[in-house]
Amino acid sequence: MVSTRTPGYSRPRGRFTGRARTPAQTISAEPPSRPGRPPRGSSTRPFPRQRVESTFPPTLDRWNPTRLASLRWVQLLGCLIAAGWAAAFPLVSDLANQRLWGLVAAPAYAVAGLLCLTLPRRFAAEAAAVVALLGAVLAPLGLLAVTGRHQSEVMVVERSAHLLLTTGDVYLAHPVVVTDYNPYLPAMSLFGLPRQLLGNSTAFARVAGDARIWFALTFVVCLLAAWRLLRPTRDRAPLLPLAVLTASPLIALALAVGGVDLPLIGVCCLAMALAERDRTVSAGLVLALACTLKWTAWPALPVAVLLLWRLYGRRPAARTALIGIGVSTVVLLPSVLTQPQALRDQVVRFPLGMTAIRTPAGSPLPGKVLAGFGPTGHSVSLALMTMALIGVAIWLLARPPVSAIAAADLLAAGLAIAFTLAPAGRFGYLALPAVLVIWPRLAARRWSSRRPVPPSPAPDAPAPAVPRG
Repeated sequence: MVSTRTPGYSRPRGRFTGRARTPAQTISAEPPSRPGRPPRGSSTRPFPRQRVESTFPPTLDRWNPTRLASLRWVQLLGCLIAAGWAAAFPLVSDLANQRLWGLVAAPAYAVAGLLCLTLPRRFAAEAAAVVALLGAVLAPLGLLAVTGRHQSEVMVVERSAHLLLTTGDVYLAHPVVVTDYNPYLPAMSLFGLPRQLLGNSTAFARVAGDARIWFALTFVVCLLAAWRLLRPTRDRAPLLPLAVLTASPLIALALAVGGVDLPLIGVCCLAMALAERDRTVSAGLVLALACTLKWTAWPALPVAVLLLWRLYGRRPAARTALIGIGVSTVVLLPSVLTQPQALRDQVVRFPLGMTAIRTPAGSPLPGKVLAGFGPTGHSVSLALMTMALIGVAIWLLARPPVSAIAAADLLAAGLAIAFTLAPAGRFGYLALPAVLVIWPRLAARRWSSRRPVPPSPAPDAPAPAVPRG
């Protein structure tokens, strides 16, 4: 019998584990060339040790946003800023609902800051978030809902649902006052259907049928779904980040008094997450919903399509684009055919300040300031907004996004420019780009817009040569 053992080869001693040896382990298993020293260039470790707890350089690790958010003084500073912001509304706002929110929310934020400063670290943040959520969101929202008080946007949405059920249209043919205008697309009327079904006779019906409740539920469900899609592991629940974000003045004020932009925020975040995970059909349907709520969501469709094209190719991108455009067309077509003039005047011209009755949106943003100088300033505002959006479009085509974070950043940049330079706008509109920047980063646990590169697998150990014969 011919032996197959290689001359001079001795099998390393040790227990067999069934695992393939790496080249480093094979070298280290051989006898050393010198007594007590391994061969030159060998290593007993197959891979260098990598730091996985932080993606920041050592010199910048102290400025890691996650680490900063866990510091007591940062939490206290955030609560004090929120309390000061809320306390300003009873002094400067001319809307009774906003003044009520400020009176209730400011003490809640102050108490939350006190809890951050005094309670043990292991549950101080959770207790502060609960107090802020109760005082800045649930208490004012419940009080306003029970008494039937809200901003005009809620009334417009609920009236559009009533018109949809009674006449089949969602727009008044001849608006007379500012509240007769409906600047939203037909799908927004879905949030007013619970009011038409439950009525307004009891306290429960007034709360459960309030459109703000359904705005908030859609917002929360979409952010949770986006978190589930983007999270790298399953060992962290989003309850604390979601509670902090919802209780912040950025969301709490809008949720308590109006909240009409909240579903749009959640749907846009979910669309970017679905596109990154190659959920083409779901992404197309969610984008169609966004595009039939408000026309300001239309830029989300090309951004998500380019993200899919960059990551997965032309076919998934085309599939999502066809679904989004097709479903949006089916939803918008009845209003386009039956009420084209009302759709153009109320959805496009009214928000841009081009109708006889001007929109009440009047925060002192640059576009509003320019529009205050008359027709020339109004034209300059529109021209600047158009030029800036063209620049964002060129940036999008030149550098397509490679992750949900990058896609959300591009969408946020375009929307922030549009809201800032539009002839009529509110500071509250900036909540949409702010959440688009913040939430995908919290979910993915990284602050860079680049996708992480997985480590390359270890090369297999070469098998020993077996002589023939």
